[in-house]
Amino acid sequence: MRRTIHFTKMHGAGNDYIYVDTLHYPIPDPSAAAIAWSRYHFGIGSDGLVLIDKAAPESSADFTMRIFNADGSEAMMCGNASRCIGKYLYDKGLTDKKMIKLQTLSGIKTLDLHTDGANQVESVTVDMLEPRFDVAEQFDKQSAGDGHMAPLLKEAGCEEAVFVSMGNPHFVMFLSPVTDIEHLDIKGIGSRLERDNAFPQRCNIEFAQLQKPGVLRTRVWERGSGITMACGTGACATAVAAARTKRCPRKSDIVMDGGTLHIEWHDDNHVYMTGPAAFAFEGEIELP
Repeated sequence: MRRTIHFTKMHGAGNDYIYVDTLHYPIPDPSAAAIAWSRYHFGIGSDGLVLIDKAAPESSADFTMRIFNADGSEAMMCGNASRCIGKYLYDKGLTDKKMIKLQTLSGIKTLDLHTDGANQVESVTVDMLEPRFDVAEQFDKQSAGDGHMAPLLKEAGCEEAVFVSMGNPHFVMFLSPVTDIEHLDIKGIGSRLERDNAFPQRCNIEFAQLQKPGVLRTRVWERGSGITMACGTGACATAVAAARTKRCPRKSDIVMDGGTLHIEWHDDNHVYMTGPAAFAFEGEIELP
């Protein structure tokens, strides 16, 4: 007899995932479920699957998240998904806390919930912890520096590229002012760079263009999911790279396909991301 799972579809700035409370609905093979359910037309349609559970009693966290991309690979975390988890937990009455500790594969993230007049979560600020720039297991500097990526970078209209790890790897490309970012071949360039030898664990690719002081238009090719409407860790990586290269101050707005995220890189070296979270719909589906 096949089991039926209750799911909730949510999005943060258009970055949409399927959310399941695994305390009530355990998923024995989340990779297979992510692949089957993420398919548009044949499944629910999403950028992946997010599993929510209570943290272990000995943990300092309140809840845990696991996230699986549309291709079934497990990601370390997702900024947009973490905001949606905050809304899910609070609006569904699973917690009355407005400051939630969330355990992810890249550490414990603190979610600061902002509610509206009806006491519903409308936005969330997430402490995304510290960026890193020298992560050998994610970025092979020698391979990246041998010039083999130059044709792809030229094709993208890239003036400068910066590697930033927000727990997961990001390669931020700053495009020239004359590059048409809206019609750029994000899929063709992003899919090839994702699997380049310079990135042993594959990589998320950001295409960023300065619009005006403190504002960056950014499009994303996400590792394991393809083009997405937004990427929280990608927005953080873009803001950090822009500050590091003196393109922007340490506070900036990242304008993505699905909306705008506000990023602040504080003096404590932590990166704080603020953005919306929204319910789309709920339903039931059989395990694959």
